[in-house]
Amino acid sequence: MIIITGAAGMIGSVTAWHFNEILREDHLILCDDLANDNQEKNFHKRKYKEFIQKNQFFSFIKQIPEKKIDGIIHMGAISATTEKKMSRLIQDNIRFSQQLWKFCTEKKLPLIYASSAATYGDGKQGYEDNIQSDLFPLNAYGYSKYFFDQWAISMAENNDAPPYWAGCKFFNVYGPNEYHKGRMASVVYHAYNQIKNTGNINLFKSNHPEFKDGEQLRDFIYVKDAVSAMVHLLIAKYESGIFNIGTGKAQTFFELALSLIKNEKASEDQIKFIDMPSDLNGKYQYFTEAKIDKLRNSGYSKSFMNLSEGVTDYYQNYLSQEDIYL
Repeated sequence: MIIITGAAGMIGSVTAWHFNEILREDHLILCDDLANDNQEKNFHKRKYKEFIQKNQFFSFIKQIPEKKIDGIIHMGAISATTEKKMSRLIQDNIRFSQQLWKFCTEKKLPLIYASSAATYGDGKQGYEDNIQSDLFPLNAYGYSKYFFDQWAISMAENNDAPPYWAGCKFFNVYGPNEYHKGRMASVVYHAYNQIKNTGNINLFKSNHPEFKDGEQLRDFIYVKDAVSAMVHLLIAKYESGIFNIGTGKAQTFFELALSLIKNEKASEDQIKFIDMPSDLNGKYQYFTEAKIDKLRNSGYSKSFMNLSEGVTDYYQNYLSQEDIYL
């Protein structure tokens, strides 16, 4: 049995899809709080044994014999990079995760949890997942993830950890089932809606002299690939620690827009540049690129979709269909 928290979110629901459709496994327990309208549609096609509300999570799992649980995948957290209430981030991203860590340690259960590339801040320290200290996240969300990573490492150094654990530093994940995320949805999703509704795609102008407008670089990873790599870590149990989950190759926002333009059969002239919102100034990453040697060393050899491939799958099989859900 696999337990998935955040199962109504993008990565959590696609994780359930991966177990159902790729691994042919439906012995799943799904958990979330369904905070957004229509969010249940993210998992309504899935096969699972039980769905539980987040506030009932610990009382429920304590009733399950640990020998029946093969692992817990913890994707449930506040993922908004603009969240400013540190009290909410402490409760959801730190305290709940600490409680789950202690439960898995006591019951000797494998734990996979979601960290974030936001922990790397502006990238001046690089994007090497073997180096986890002295990072400077640019926002409270990134700090909450960084704090828990540091706490987990400290607990593991004191031999107070689950028998196997992996913190997954997800880079720029995009793909189906992100529709509930509002402003925090991927640029791919926003760009698709923009060209459908206005005829144009808006990209941020650059406020950094080293980057031209639209030439900001991110490590974009299609959600199916991100989940595949994460589930591999649970199955392989190579070594415990922090792992980057990215493609290892940065691409530009302009390339992203061109991929959509191609699928939409539109014109490059429909790509426009707008001022960056004031609340992102000084808190915006201009370059991210995952170092994935550690992931590869764990035995994960599958290739990742590039932007053109990922955007095309997203566009043709989901965004342009009557049923947009995975």
